[in-house]
Amino acid sequence: MSDPGAYARTYARSLADPQAFWSEAAELIDWIVPPTDVLDDSRPPFYRWFPGATLNTCFNALDRHVGAGRGEQVAIHYDSPVTSTQRSITYAGLLADVRRLAGALVGEGVVKGDRVLIYLPMVPEAVVAMLACARIGAVHSVVFGGFAPAELAARIDDAKPKVILSASCGVEPTRVVDYKPFLDAAIARASHEPGRCVILQREQGPAELGERDVDWRDFVSSAAAEAGADCVEVAATDPLYILYTSGTTGKPKGVVRDNGGHAVALRWSMENIFDVHPGETWFTASDVGWVVGHSYIVYAPLLTGCSSVLYEGKPVGTPDAGAFFRVIAEHRAVSMFTAPTAYRAIKKDDPAGTRMGEHDLSCLRTLFLAGERLDPDTWKWAGDRLGVPVIDNWWQTETGWPIAASPRGIEDLAIKPGSPSLPVPGYAVRILDERGAEVPAGTEGAICLRLPMPPGTLPTLWQDDQRYVASYLSAFDGYYLTGDGGYLDEDGYLFVMGRTDDVLNVAGHRLSTGSIEAALAGHEAVAECAVIGVMDELKGQVPRALVVLKSGVDGDVDGDRIRAELVARVRSEVGAVAALRQVDIVAALPKTRSGKILRKTMREIADGGSPPTPPTIEDVSVLTALGPVLRPGS
Repeated sequence: MSDPGAYARTYARSLADPQAFWSEAAELIDWIVPPTDVLDDSRPPFYRWFPGATLNTCFNALDRHVGAGRGEQVAIHYDSPVTSTQRSITYAGLLADVRRLAGALVGEGVVKGDRVLIYLPMVPEAVVAMLACARIGAVHSVVFGGFAPAELAARIDDAKPKVILSASCGVEPTRVVDYKPFLDAAIARASHEPGRCVILQREQGPAELGERDVDWRDFVSSAAAEAGADCVEVAATDPLYILYTSGTTGKPKGVVRDNGGHAVALRWSMENIFDVHPGETWFTASDVGWVVGHSYIVYAPLLTGCSSVLYEGKPVGTPDAGAFFRVIAEHRAVSMFTAPTAYRAIKKDDPAGTRMGEHDLSCLRTLFLAGERLDPDTWKWAGDRLGVPVIDNWWQTETGWPIAASPRGIEDLAIKPGSPSLPVPGYAVRILDERGAEVPAGTEGAICLRLPMPPGTLPTLWQDDQRYVASYLSAFDGYYLTGDGGYLDEDGYLFVMGRTDDVLNVAGHRLSTGSIEAALAGHEAVAECAVIGVMDELKGQVPRALVVLKSGVDGDVDGDRIRAELVARVRSEVGAVAALRQVDIVAALPKTRSGKILRKTMREIADGGSPPTPPTIEDVSVLTALGPVLRPGS
């Protein structure tokens, strides 16, 4: 859409009169009791959207579409290269499955407000489980499949689920991960004991069931399941789900999402940010265990009446670097959303983009990338080869939907490489210094959001208002602290330079790791990179770079030349003050399953520490291999 000035007008209106703005957006949701009050601001810093209104999220995602004639439209395209399975589920079919599971849960004694923990791989049953909980007013808490027992136990103790919905195993490209032993160990370790565990038996790794366990197929064949369950009326301010932040230690932080604000924000975002409309197919390559999966595999596309791809595979290796493009072509997806690390993996494996050319991608309009910093080189590589706009966007588990983006459904804005573009309507983004004062354009500081935040963002942490305030709202009065540093340029574009704890202090000069990484990523031989700050007796900290080379580049032969060129690039683009001297060429970088590079863990190892292995790590062997490289004296 191209309407010059539309973004500026929309954004200004969202901040000048948020009640009118979000009241209009709420018209896209079917309410049981429509909202009369839009925002309850009587108890700052706790704000609640659409107080007094009632609805049901599952009804808005399924029933209303079936009632409007979309029953035979595909709701979910399940595409699993790791199990050689494809299945398309219509809205009517998904509704029938959800009614059965919801009925079975009711038969098990689950009522509105009870918690249900979901520990499943990327299978249709995961979507069914989330929507079944929403249908009966239960609060779901999805834990990434394969999470270690200690982390799973902590979430069981915090959420106190009445029922756990799980599977016998998950399937990876080269192995089967048995879930049941993890689940049993977690329950043994936890103080809270769930009443029932429902286990989806997968043929790749069936599990032996215990006394509290029931086979999923038997569970949804009971008399209660046959009777089904109707939608339960819930308050807009009632919780829909709890999602625990990744990488936590001790008691996890349970981000709460409410029903009303969440439905309004995600429905609005689908057309206004992503420019995807009812009846179109949308492909998000993520996992339902992460916020991107919650928001943009399940809820936003289904609230909008789209067809959503549920992909159980990887960007490379299932079977090759053309996997995403096969999915786009076969399902005719108009847009794709994934993490930059996925495209860096594709770029490393297939630098020329040959695999893309093997598929008809004429349906694709836009590629959206988020989850970590999108370096300009990857942005350009993807855009050049796909021939469509590549849109960076930036947000967090806590916000649930983008804070900054180029809103494609409002206006075609100019793209600035390295920036997720402009603040999304509803978000008052401010850059503050240590004293809480706004800084001039181009000056780095703490990225903060002026309260109240828009609908769909977290109203608090699960049963812990005090921790919510201490974690996010105590640094600067009247602001939410994102934990990221960056700046707004003279045009209002946001540049996110990394977590504030990733800022280097080199001889008194504050430097963001993001600016150094951008310089490194621009080198033609670099597939991906990470910069960490390590302790230095003279300068306090100095940067250290780890780079992964593109396929076909020989580090043994060309390593010395590449290292020297990278040091020179940083000196030229960032300045001599960066003082980059050490560049290590490595086979891979340690990442979480959602694609975030584990910079903090690497930094602690480089400083001589022995940090625990993060529970969210994708491949422990990568971190193990880096140990000898990172440790002092190496």
